[in-house]
Amino acid sequence: MTNRQGEFVWYELMTRDADGAQAFYAALLGWTYGDSEQPDIDYRTIRAGVEEIGGILALTPDMLAGGAQPSWLGYIAVDDIDAALASLRAQGGTVHMGPRDLPGTGRFAMVADPQGIAFYLMQDQSGRTSQAYICNGGRPGHCAWNELTTTDQAAAMDFYTRQFGWVKDGEMDMGPMGAYEFLRHGELIGAMMTKPDDMPHAGWAYYFYVSDIDAAARTIPIRQGEILFGPSEIPGGDYIITGRDPQGAVFSLVGPRKPAA
Repeated sequence: MTNRQGEFVWYELMTRDADGAQAFYAALLGWTYGDSEQPDIDYRTIRAGVEEIGGILALTPDMLAGGAQPSWLGYIAVDDIDAALASLRAQGGTVHMGPRDLPGTGRFAMVADPQGIAFYLMQDQSGRTSQAYICNGGRPGHCAWNELTTTDQAAAMDFYTRQFGWVKDGEMDMGPMGAYEFLRHGELIGAMMTKPDDMPHAGWAYYFYVSDIDAAARTIPIRQGEILFGPSEIPGGDYIITGRDPQGAVFSLVGPRKPAA
């Protein structure tokens, strides 16, 4: 991976039922899968077209007993994971796991920002370039937007800009909900906002691109998922959906509405 520090490079679904999750997302996003061949763990790689963009981790009884829940987590590239962990701790972040070595891939650690929101750090040792995130979308199955909802927006902006070199690139006034602040790291990578009162938990949301948002909306309930919000139009003309998969993980989609024939 030749991605520079601060880029999103991998997206991971933790789930109670890896086979069920595979079937759901294959129908929704057209993903195919591979075996990571990791010993003693059920981990499948996710492919969007020919590109590996993420993985599915089957939660074990021990993981569930330790508090793990079905969810999506993103991996952010770092040049030196030991230095990144030291910086994260100094800024009030927490290290939950690692760093651990993944032969042929790199070193990774599960961490949380000062507000308790989890994500991964990854120091690559494979030499491959990730295209898991594609700025402005247009690549079905790839992530097209990374959105943070947080309990302390000013503190979160300070943390992530210091940790990864991200910069704020404007904002959109959302009225009583406050400012929707855009994040740039060479290219736009996403945005952050304050958690609305009616949202159960703060956290990162990863918007996967679909070529037909209405087809996705029809597929979700057919495959025993649930639509929580949307389809709703956003600036630029695309639409978004927030849903819950059959195993309980919340996911997000973005894409166009196809004109009626």
